[in-house]
Amino acid sequence: MAGSLNKVLLIGRLGADPEIKQMSNGKSLATLSLATSQSWKDKATGEKKEKTEWHRIVVFNEGLVNVVQQYLKKGAQIYVEGQITTRKWKDEQSGQDKYSTEIVIQGYNSSLTMLGGGNTGGGGIQNDNSQAATSNPDDSPQAPNDMDDEIPF
Repeated sequence: MAGSLNKVLLIGRLGADPEIKQMSNGKSLATLSLATSQSWKDKATGEKKEKTEWHRIVVFNEGLVNVVQQYLKKGAQIYVEGQITTRKWKDEQSGQDKYSTEIVIQGYNSSLTMLGGGNTGGGGIQNDNSQAATSNPDDSPQAPNDMDDEIPF
């Protein structure tokens, strides 16, 4: 295999208000609980069925954490792009190793977009740690256009 890809794309609603935590280095992180659902009609009974999956989203970018804290609330619909990671930790009570699978929003190839609905006002938040524009030109903000809306030909 010449390469690999670890990319997760999700659209869902927040099941709770974001949690903001301080790390030992003084920086903040945000954790989100995101629900994605699918529904179908059972062929045998004709009943409508629904299945909900819950995803733990962790945001490490300091600027993005501030925006999450300010604008996202329970019920907000968001679109996230990130990487899936599994981390190992020790349960303090039992001393056993535990594992958590999370979607991490960090680095230039991650983003979080508010989709309107719930308590959000819509709009997008790009997580870009570089000083240059985002890697996807379609996602970069556009300069205001002083030209009329009319087609010039």
